[in-house]
This record gives sequence, structure tokens and C-alpha cells, in this order.
Amino acid sequence: MIIIGVDYHPEFQQIACVDTESGEFEERRLQHREEAERFYRELATRRVAVRVGMEASGHARWLEHLLKELRFELWIGDAAEIQTKRVRKQKTDRQDAQLILKLLLEDRFPRIWVPNAENRDVRQLLWHRHRMVQARTRVMNQLQAVALNEGLRCKKKLWRERGRQQLESLQLAPWASRRRRDLLQILDQLSPTIAELTHAVEEEAQKRPEVRRLMTHPGVGALTALGFVLIIGEPERFHCGKQVASYLGLVPLEKSSGNRRRLGHITKQGSSMSRFLLVEAAQATVRSDPKLAQQVFSSDDAAGTKDGEGRHGTPTGG
Repeated sequence: MIIIGVDYHPEFQQIACVDTESGEFEERRLQHREEAERFYRELATRRVAVRVGMEASGHARWLEHLLKELRFELWIGDAAEIQTKRVRKQKTDRQDAQLILKLLLEDRFPRIWVPNAENRDVRQLLWHRHRMVQARTRVMNQLQAVALNEGLRCKKKLWRERGRQQLESLQLAPWASRRRRDLLQILDQLSPTIAELTHAVEEEAQKRPEVRRLMTHPGVGALTALGFVLIIGEPERFHCGKQVASYLGLVPLEKSSGNRRRLGHITKQGSSMSRFLLVEAAQATVRSDPKLAQQVFSSDDAAGTKDGEGRHGTPTGG
């Protein structure tokens, strides 16, 4: 078997590889994309098993597709955990590739779960809709500012037919009028696109029984349920709910020492979109259920004064 450690960069990759049978060792710097593709295709002609290890990174989808086509085994590693295994204070591309190769050979490579192609493609649907909604929100906020500057305060009613007519009838200076017209045109283009993407999300949600089951929970719709299932992937990877919360970056940052426990803001690690959707679902649930809202706020107050310390570790009065 040939084992290859890859230090991946958008423009090139530094590799360190070894043939486990002959002991032959080689280091190379491969430019993207032609030189790297030529190297791997030539390697495939040798008809030997190949295992490639690299840190989780972006802009490497083409390489993943190539290795899958050539039937090479690809291991993706946790970049943060690989960093902790570095002993030397010096850091170069060659040393990074050698470290990954060493971890592969010693069976200490921190391999992580990688979603399949279908999962990734549906994630693109969610991200595309998410970005379109954000763009529409920015446009709507600008139009609200235009209306407020002219004394028109309608809030959500601005987007109804009568509010739209009032906005269009405002007497504005030439460039302010041009801005209003352009923003309204963009808004009219975005809304049908978002509606189409929302329908596609609902269709994808109905294909998955686990998503339909999550949708029975108050405040959880097709978008939140589908996003959660896609990001979590294989739930067997997690032993408890705390690990899921940590994976999504919803646990507090902790810096404790001695008898003092110091908790900060949430870590915000993991998928930002899933975190956003879950928070939105929680807020919707609390708004729709007054009893649940009372429980949430009372438990939050209790957590803030536990053990006589505030949220940031400072003693409270008493």
C-alpha cells in the first residue's frame, strides 16, 4: 500500500508518501490542478492500494472527486486535533505533510465523518436559500429606512399591498427615487426565488422519515428539521445530547480553575446555519407557548446565580 500525507493549499499541495512494502519515501510539491491530477493518475496505473490523508479544508472538492474516481481511499482529519499532535515549534508545509503521514502510519490519524455527495448537494440548497433570505432581509431593511426617513412607519404592513403603494407614492429626490426603484426590483426578483427554494426544501423534507418526525416538535419546520438531519448525519457518532450541542457550538466557552468556574459565550463552533435555525426554532416555540417561556427564563435566572456566582464567574450579592 502507498500512504500519502497531504498538506493542502488552494494553489498547491505538499505531499509526503511512502510505499509500505518497499519502504520507498518521496516528497513533492504539486501545483493545482494539472500537475496534481497527473501525479495521481500515474499512481493509479501502478495498480496498488492508495490511502490519502489530509486535514479538513475548503476548496478541495475537485480532489475528492478525483480520488474517488481513481478508487483511492481518502481520510479527512480533524485539523484542530492534528495541530495538537505537533511537537516542534517550527511549522512548514513539508513538516505538516510529514506529520499527517506519520499519524497515518502510526494509526493515530484523527479521522472524521464526511457527508456523502447527496448530503452535500442538499446542503447547497439550504445554504442557497439561507443566503437569498439574508439578501432579501437587507433589501427590506433599506426600504424600511427609506420609508422612515419620509415619516412612513408601517413596520410589517409596509410589505402589504397598501404599504407598497404608500412607499411607491413617496416624493423623493432623483437618486433616492432611483434607489427605491432598484431595491423594489431586487425584492420582486428575490421573493419568487425564495418561494421556489422553500418548496424544494419541503419536498426534500418529505423524502426523509427522520425529518418528518422532527417536524412534529413545536417550532420545528421543514427547514430546521432538514438542516439538523443533514448536519448531524449519523447520530450514532454521538453518545449523548451534550456532544450534539458541543458539535453545533451551542455550549458555553469555559475557562475554569480551582474553585472558580467561568463560563462565557457559546463556542460557535460547527455549522453556523444549523445554529441559526435552532435558535430561531427555539424562539418561535417560546413565543407560541407562554408556559414554556416561563420555564426557560426561570431556569436561565437560576443558572446565572448557581453557587453564588454570576455568568462570568463574579460573585453575586447575598
